[in-house]
Amino acid sequence: MKITTNAYSDLSLLLLRSVFGLGMLIFHGWGKCEKLFTGDPSAFPDPIGLGSTTSLLFTVLAEALCALLIAIGLFTRWAAGALAFTMTVAVFIVHAGDPWGDRELGILYLTVSLAFMMTGAGAYSIDHFLTTKR
Repeated sequence: MKITTNAYSDLSLLLLRSVFGLGMLIFHGWGKCEKLFTGDPSAFPDPIGLGSTTSLLFTVLAEALCALLIAIGLFTRWAAGALAFTMTVAVFIVHAGDPWGDRELGILYLTVSLAFMMTGAGAYSIDHFLTTKR
């Protein structure tokens, strides 16, 4: 059986989605979930004037829920858009005064989010299953 270039691309998207989404959820979203539900949300930055609790809630939605959606390949483009917005705010507003090297991970997450907005989830995803069954 010959594996086509498209199959390799789809496998690559599956691998990237899984590692990226679960990494964002586990290493960034989970801690913010804990802060939202058991910590002090008022200590969270308010970079665009929505209030600290609201900013934290939207960040949790992006870094936890949207990250999970990306990992499983459901509503991938929309989830990646929300995460890209969050990473843009984090990199260019919240951490604007930090050296570029300290913002490297945020820039990487932003770049991958933008790529998923453009490519979608690939064939090995719930998105693909839902769109091909119609």
